[in-house]
Amino acid sequence: MANTSPSDLAGELLKYCLRGEVWPASVLDALLDRATSEDSETAHEGSRALFGIVAERLSDLFEPALCDVYADLFSQVIARALPELDAAELLARYRRIRRPRRFDGNPDRIRNVFVLSRVTLGADVAVTSPLLRVALDTFPSADVYLVGPSKNWEIFAGEPRVRHLPVAYGRNATLAGRLQIWPDLREQLLAPDSIVIDPDSRLSQLGLLPLGREEGYFFFESRSYGGNGSEALAALAGRWAAETFGGLEPRPFISPVPTSKFSGDPIITVSFGVGENPAKRIPGPFEEKLLRDLVNPDTLVLVDRGAGGEESERVDRVVARTGVPSGRLRAINCAFADFASLIARSQLYVGYDSSGQHVAAACGTPLVTVFAGFAAPRTFERWRPTGNGPIEIIRAEDPDPARVLAGVFGAIRRLRR
Repeated sequence: MANTSPSDLAGELLKYCLRGEVWPASVLDALLDRATSEDSETAHEGSRALFGIVAERLSDLFEPALCDVYADLFSQVIARALPELDAAELLARYRRIRRPRRFDGNPDRIRNVFVLSRVTLGADVAVTSPLLRVALDTFPSADVYLVGPSKNWEIFAGEPRVRHLPVAYGRNATLAGRLQIWPDLREQLLAPDSIVIDPDSRLSQLGLLPLGREEGYFFFESRSYGGNGSEALAALAGRWAAETFGGLEPRPFISPVPTSKFSGDPIITVSFGVGENPAKRIPGPFEEKLLRDLVNPDTLVLVDRGAGGEESERVDRVVARTGVPSGRLRAINCAFADFASLIARSQLYVGYDSSGQHVAAACGTPLVTVFAGFAAPRTFERWRPTGNGPIEIIRAEDPDPARVLAGVFGAIRRLRR
């Protein structure tokens, strides 16, 4: 298989996984040879295929049976990359921690609560924030940490009790790069009188890496919880939190340090970010026509330029093509926490299925979100935004962009009444 590309190997491996069949060891070995290669380019190609094709697909389908397939496969992957760990022991521990159980200790004796970040911003709003809330409410004397990247913690930096334990996790890193955080993080989470709350985090490779003390490890297996139902992840996370720690079901929240940007203007916020998944975009002049429709004399429309690169260039082109003066329409550069603060005080938010929709839902901001390119019906159900404010969801399954745009225009008119 020396001449087979990493993507072809990953595709072949995925076929066996989805069918619930035993994969040939030669296929996995060949893919791992690429992902662990000493050649940087080869290692990146192999790792992108392993995570982007296999891991993400197994997760995105939200099929409970695929959790077992993932655990079996990636316990072997981790043991290959970290020889000090044993695949059978990783799998056995995973099967223990995935069993739901209630916290039955004395909350006053807990000194630290470590809540692992999901790494992606939208998931930290929709899924992680209810778990942060239950930690704050259940353990009033504890230090509550969000464990993860700085940009994720900044969404909650205005809440004085949410502290930060910095962990840099490269979503585009090699297999070795993704796992290199483990030894130091393991030691930090072993602090006395501590518990760990894991919302199916990439930091733990979805619960497989041993972190913290097992008796104080509470794992929300978001890919299986809720079974074959159609509830959204935000609601499921709240239910799991209440079942595990008691009390009312917590809801998503954000608490960024407020920004003073554009403080004197009524604003509409827009995001065309798609999280490196171009299938989420609507082709053609959709974005340009949408912006022209949003512009009005009394409101400033702010379009997030994203993290740079192709996305920022695309936003700049779209805004320029509208011909609208910058006093009414503007592409903006800012940290995500600042953009979240702007969403929170917007009259309306419009965007694709991405992090901004979950911020708007958490804040009660009226929102229109466009869903395209989702892996399966349950993927849509799980990731749709839920909240107390008015929400219009456009399932963009119609192949005609003009009809999708008409649906969006109709949704905006309904929210503006």
